[in-house]
Parts: sequence; C-alpha cells; structure tokens
Amino acid sequence: MLVAAAVCPCPPLLVPEVAAGAAPELDAARAACSDAVAVLAAARPDLLVVIGPAEQSGRGPHPQGARGSFQGFGVDLAVRLGPAPAPDDSASTTSPETQRPLPPSLAVAGWLLAHARWSSAPVEGLGVGEPLAPERCIQVGGEIGKRADRVALLVMGDSSACRTLKAPGYLDERAAGFDAEVGRALGATDVAALKALDEELAYELKAAGRAPWQVLAGAADGAGLSGELLYEDAPYGVGYVVATWS
Repeated sequence: MLVAAAVCPCPPLLVPEVAAGAAPELDAARAACSDAVAVLAAARPDLLVVIGPAEQSGRGPHPQGARGSFQGFGVDLAVRLGPAPAPDDSASTTSPETQRPLPPSLAVAGWLLAHARWSSAPVEGLGVGEPLAPERCIQVGGEIGKRADRVALLVMGDSSACRTLKAPGYLDERAAGFDAEVGRALGATDVAALKALDEELAYELKAAGRAPWQVLAGAADGAGLSGELLYEDAPYGVGYVVATWS
C-alpha cells in the first residue's frame, strides 16, 4: 500500500555540477526536494519506487544500483539509483537492467537519493514513456501500490515548458492554467484530478510529468494520504513542482 510520495522536478540543472554558475537559481527547489525525500524516509517504507519520464531506451524497470551519468550535459558525473548492490549480489550487478543507463529523470533522482544518503528501503526505478495512455498509467500505479505492505514513490516530472517566450516550448497562454491545476492537485492529493489530466494538452505543453503523475494517482487510490505543496515556480519558463503525500 502507498504510504508516502514525493513529487520532484527532473531537470538536470537541479544537479549543481550541471547548473554550474546558475546553480543558486534553483537552490529553493533543491531544498524543497531534500525536504520531500526526508518525508519518504520518515514513512519507513519497505520499498521505494522511483518513477520518471523516459525515452524508448530508458523505459522499463531499473534495479537498485543502476548507473546513470550527466556526460550528455557536459559534466563528468556518475550516479547510481540508490545504494550500490551488495558485493555478493552477482545477479543484480550483471543483469542487463543494471547495465542499461538510467534516463536523465532517474539520474536526477539518483542524485537526490545520494544527496539524502538514502538507506531507508530497497530502491527500484521505472521509466515511463510520454505517450503512455492515462488508463495504463493508472493501472501500472495500482500494481506498484501492491508491491509491498509499505510502498513509497519518488515521482519525477516537470510541468509545462511553455511559460515564457524563452521557454523550450515558447509561450503558450494555456500553460499557466495547466500548471496551476497540476500544482493544486498535487498539493491537495486530488487523485481524480490527476487521473483526468488532458493527455493531448500535456503533450502540446511539453509537460513531461503527466504520465508519472498519473502512475502516482493509480498507486494512491484508496490510500487516504494528505498532501503539501512545498515549491511551485517556473524558472527558465518550465513549471517545477515539489509536493509530498503522507
């Protein structure tokens, strides 16, 4: 059953080494993410599942210890998804899933967990594709929620990328309203509103978090969690939200 969730944005710029001189601009977002991960640890889960958007090569399951890097963003920095597997766990260290690199969203999650010195529960990752239908996202979430008696989720994803003229998706007048509803729903644990997010509109606004948020909605059905919105802003014209459910 889902006992806690943390929702965080997933831009590589969240990692100070990638942001370099611009790192202070996201200090508030980083602090909120740290607070959100602390809520997960306080829930004492049996299993932590990390969910984030991924291209085709990064989809599917990623076991604890899977590696990622930020070399594609010009920084020689490697991360793992949670602690490294035990030295005698030969199956996990040689499996194809472990060898497959993490998608950027899960690499950012790996950095957050390392920064928090995560050791509270085993970790698994799931990269989900942007085209995944809402019904399937909700189904996947329901299955994840049954994986253990106490399941926690770290949900990575950005809101629209169309908030300003200089945003990656240019300015779209619909973006601010979309982001406001996402922030409200995540802060209020409004599962029904997350399930009802418009898939086509999210795609047009380049909202990479739509599918992960709907996986969260499926996992949270009947869990009776309460939420708190820790951060909401749109630096660089992209909507970033940090929220906790517990």
